[in-house]
Amino acid sequence: MRTRLAYAASGVLATLVAVALAHLVAGLTDPAASPVLAVGSQVIDLTPTPLKEWAIQRFGTRDKPILVGSVFAGVLVLSAVAGLLARRRTSYGAALLVVLVLLAAGATLNRPRLEALDLLPSLVAAVTAVLVLVLLTRPRGDRAAAGGRRGVLMAGALAALAVAAGGAGEWIARARTRIADVALPAAADPAPPLPAGIEGTVEGVTPFRTPNGDFYRVDTRLTLPVIDLDDWTLTIDGDVDREVTFTFDDLLELSMVERDITLTCVSNDVGGKYVGAARWLGVPLRDLLDRAGIDGTGADQILSTDVEGMTISTPLDLALDGRDALLAVGMNGDPLPLEHGFPARLVIPGLYGFISATKWISRLTLTTYAEQDAYWTKRKWATDAPIKISSRIDTPKSLSTIDAGPTFVGGVAWAQQRGGVAKVEVRIDGGPWQPATLGPDGGNDYWRQWYLPWDATSGSHSLAVRATSGDGETQTAVRATPFPAGSSGVQETRVQVS
Repeated sequence: MRTRLAYAASGVLATLVAVALAHLVAGLTDPAASPVLAVGSQVIDLTPTPLKEWAIQRFGTRDKPILVGSVFAGVLVLSAVAGLLARRRTSYGAALLVVLVLLAAGATLNRPRLEALDLLPSLVAAVTAVLVLVLLTRPRGDRAAAGGRRGVLMAGALAALAVAAGGAGEWIARARTRIADVALPAAADPAPPLPAGIEGTVEGVTPFRTPNGDFYRVDTRLTLPVIDLDDWTLTIDGDVDREVTFTFDDLLELSMVERDITLTCVSNDVGGKYVGAARWLGVPLRDLLDRAGIDGTGADQILSTDVEGMTISTPLDLALDGRDALLAVGMNGDPLPLEHGFPARLVIPGLYGFISATKWISRLTLTTYAEQDAYWTKRKWATDAPIKISSRIDTPKSLSTIDAGPTFVGGVAWAQQRGGVAKVEVRIDGGPWQPATLGPDGGNDYWRQWYLPWDATSGSHSLAVRATSGDGETQTAVRATPFPAGSSGVQETRVQVS
């Protein structure tokens, strides 16, 4: 007789094989339609904002793997229950497994853009789960020894199938999301050479330019989109004189500019790491909109849509107030990496990314906030969210222990669209604010490095930093959480000096 554990294991194994085969099919069709990923994406959308922000602050870039792992663990627990139900009657366990797959199918149906093949992975998962459960739990009579050996061999073969199918699906998905080699044109309006940063002399300070591989990534995606440049287009529509569409080659033929711009995520807490600075190559957004004709428009927002239907709203007046708003195709001299928006993305300085930095963009719609709500607008985030004056201590690390003697306190500060950073001050142990030395100037839309020599004495010390912008505004000490318009406050850390 089979034990309860054997039945529970049968339910788990049936689900593992089903999920693996579904993942393989999704790799061939659309990786985001893989059942666990579809459910995970739905969980992201349904998660309350405070909990979502807590996860980002607590887990950082590990929040997505943790989410997927948690969803998968929950599925496996319910799969074990399905196996136990099959001990009483196979149809009971099969019904529960089908219900689990129906949840995944429902999450897939709720995606912003749905293709007919997107439901195929869920269908494969449902059929496979039921067939494998029946195979593993069917009666074998009294041939205990032989049946036991066959059962073990069968379970081993199915486990191997799950590993092979899941691995193949992941390999195919990764292969399909590799981007083709693209030759970018030279900028008609290049940025001046960026000065050398101070990171070579002040150890621990963030590099003046953020390498592409180190640039922060915060978005709602659990998997990267599959982009075919031959099929990709950018359409400008809505309240315009004429709808226009650009292919990628069309964009590359337009006059390009280079700009050094710092991007900041609204989820960045005081002293946080979700900020990066890069050199962007792209077409001025105003030039693109003018081709569609926007004079006299009644629109007050640009509703940008990515290749899979994600929407972001940007106040039209802020996008066109003279700042260097770009549709970017290059980053630090290379084509955009896929994780940062290939083939094109918005880069609008001075505004938090949730209203200014749409990745994988495919459509710009001129409309009004009264007519259409974007993803974050529906979730009550601010519609007008200028980046707040901020500064960060990079070295010494918070709660670290350093040697006594001469050292440096250093970091970065940013004050976009406010004349850049004019001054950074450091306070040690609650004493007076001391002026720090500023690093090179990369422009008003770029951050500044800074450092202060410090003769550290033994004991515990508190360090605080604040910045002042070129227009004379000093970083506020009033604390605010990231929701709904960005965090504020002065970072204060503690270090131990031995």
